[in-house]
Amino acid sequence: MAKILVTGGAGYIGSHTCHRLLEAGHDVQVLDDLSKGFAHNVPEGRLNVVNLHDAAAMDKLFSAHEFEAVIHFAAFIAVGESSREPERYFRNNTGGSLALLDAMKRHGVRRIVFSSTAAVYGNPEVVPIPENSAWKPVNPYGESKLMTETTLRWLSECSGLKYVALRYFNACGAEPRYGVGEEHDPETHLIPLILKAIRSGKPVTVFGQDYATPDGTCIRDYVHVSDLAEAHVKALDWLMAGGEGGVFNAGTGHGFSVLEVIRAAEAVTGQKVPYIMGERRIGDPAVLVADSAKLQKTLNWIPKYATLEEMVASAWAFESSHSHGD
Repeated sequence: MAKILVTGGAGYIGSHTCHRLLEAGHDVQVLDDLSKGFAHNVPEGRLNVVNLHDAAAMDKLFSAHEFEAVIHFAAFIAVGESSREPERYFRNNTGGSLALLDAMKRHGVRRIVFSSTAAVYGNPEVVPIPENSAWKPVNPYGESKLMTETTLRWLSECSGLKYVALRYFNACGAEPRYGVGEEHDPETHLIPLILKAIRSGKPVTVFGQDYATPDGTCIRDYVHVSDLAEAHVKALDWLMAGGEGGVFNAGTGHGFSVLEVIRAAEAVTGQKVPYIMGERRIGDPAVLVADSAKLQKTLNWIPKYATLEEMVASAWAFESSHSHGD
């Protein structure tokens, strides 16, 4: 058992990971300013409402718990918003990460698992994308994450920090054991938007139909949030056992277009998805599909959710059982 701080643990992927860490026997504390997350996602007695930039509050939290490692999720994640407000994303995502790393240094914490993103690749030249692909973010969100990765790499080389950066692709689904799911406000992820469209009758917008893909819509690698949570636990355990740091893709290796996701949702729910076609969004690559062989081989990580329909079905079960606004 290790004492772990999870930043952004009231959010979607962070909360799933907290529950999985507790199942694995770790002692978990959550740091979240609740600007995007929800207190009801956090197991009772483990939430600390703190902003990463509040050095005094950070010192108090670190001193009280003597953490052995950090799993860092806290970030803004909306690609479109990052292009409208880039300074806000760099201040929060990159600046917040630097503030966290400063606190870790002050308190002697030398291990971190970082929630990174496939957005660091931009428009990839090779698909599926290996970890050694060129870094060419096409939006401030991806750049903000890449800047944090670069900081981690230099800290590893210069001061011995041990880190794992998980570059994951499109998280989706929900874990019925935990009772948590996607509740972003505003919601920007495709699957919950599709399911909300089914419930409300209000059409979801498909952004772009002229990409160089078989049906003209973007293709993404969808990975279930429970599989991502397991990847974080495995990365943590690997670091705690003395494993060398590094960067790993977390995805299934299979891509689905927006229209294919719509068809899967219709198959799962038995209802038609109302949708309209819109213009492309700034900063959206045409295809993002992972080569996750390194993660599977090194950390023995194997996704349990094998089909898109399984992932959509878990999201539909959560959507159907929770009352939240459309």
